Amino acid sequence: MLDRAELKEIALMNGKGGAYASLYLNVDPVLNKRGDYGIHFRNMIKNTIESLDKAAYKKVKEDIERIEDYVSSSKRLLRKGLVIISSIPNDVWKVYHLNVPVRNEFIIDQTPYTEPLMDVLDNYERYAVLLAEKEDARIFVIHLGEIVEYGEIHTGGIPGKHKQDVWFALSQSAAERHMANTGKGRLGVTGLRTDRYQRHIEFHIRIHLEDAIKGLDSFVERERISRVIIGGSDEAAAAAKAMLPHTIRGKVIGMAKVEMFAGVNEVLATTMPIVEAYGKKQEEETIEALITQALSSGGKAVLGLADVIDALQERSVMKLVMLKDYRAVGCICGACGFLSAQKVEPCPACGGIVEHVDYMADLAGELAVQQGAAVEVVGDSKRLAEYGGIGAFLRF
Repeated sequence: MLDRAELKEIALMNGKGGAYASLYLNVDPVLNKRGDYGIHFRNMIKNTIESLDKAAYKKVKEDIERIEDYVSSSKRLLRKGLVIISSIPNDVWKVYHLNVPVRNEFIIDQTPYTEPLMDVLDNYERYAVLLAEKEDARIFVIHLGEIVEYGEIHTGGIPGKHKQDVWFALSQSAAERHMANTGKGRLGVTGLRTDRYQRHIEFHIRIHLEDAIKGLDSFVERERISRVIIGGSDEAAAAAKAMLPHTIRGKVIGMAKVEMFAGVNEVLATTMPIVEAYGKKQEEETIEALITQALSSGGKAVLGLADVIDALQERSVMKLVMLKDYRAVGCICGACGFLSAQKVEPCPACGGIVEHVDYMADLAGELAVQQGAAVEVVGDSKRLAEYGGIGAFLRF
């Protein structure tokens, strides 16, 4: 999984031993239903080679061939975005299969081209998962459907067996704990000993949880984590959540019952429903904001294919939003690429021949990505369907 430390390391590389070839390829099947990414890739390679002089091409020829071989042989691995950074002289080969589309670019330079990767880290939410138990804690990060374990905290020396109620007792008084454990209103000698032992256990567990939360707090700030999930047993997770500072508590989106020894795939499977539910809520809020802005006077949003295409032609789209199964017909000029939701003949921009197509959603998505706009493909939404199934937030 891509993280800021790795990205910083890549950004600091330089081409003392040779140049870098950086490929960003939009392979999203929703936006490339006809496999157009292959055509775009070959055109980028051709244009890049033609722009290089013989000496420069000689330096990156092997890198270009290695990238071509990988793209043609790795179709089964493709997701939505493919990023490759290659420099044979510098012994660098980085491949990232992303769950978001990227703008098609192929850059040859003395340093790796990393700006789009930074945009992915900044613009797509990352989720931290804290698993907490009596002596151990683990921290994971979920980003774009992938999970990586980042660290483990172990606190030894905590006394042996204790009742599950000790988690709740962390916030109880001595009398309340004694009442809960014995049902008696007075603390006898035996009760005092028991109570002291419980307090001893609680003290060590509290110290352990504080260490785990300090680690989480530092990690969340350093990695710019936007949301947090607390896991473990029901009791441990509740105790950990109660001790969170307000800076993290406001980021918590759910609790997950996960065993401390669970593998990363099990942790992902258990927590993804929480992530997906949160994502669905965000989708609904995005659609409502889109409709509200589009219908308000002076709102910076549009609804419907015709207005979206017009906004794309003006390069004013900040974020394109459309239904997953959205389909539409329209026109494209074979000469200049002009798009229209209406039937036009000839091209109003250049007078060229216009082709009538039934994949306008693909073309709109591709154009948005190429212009640097975000693209959000949402699931079933009756609200968005009522307004044409497609819309866009505008820059201006």
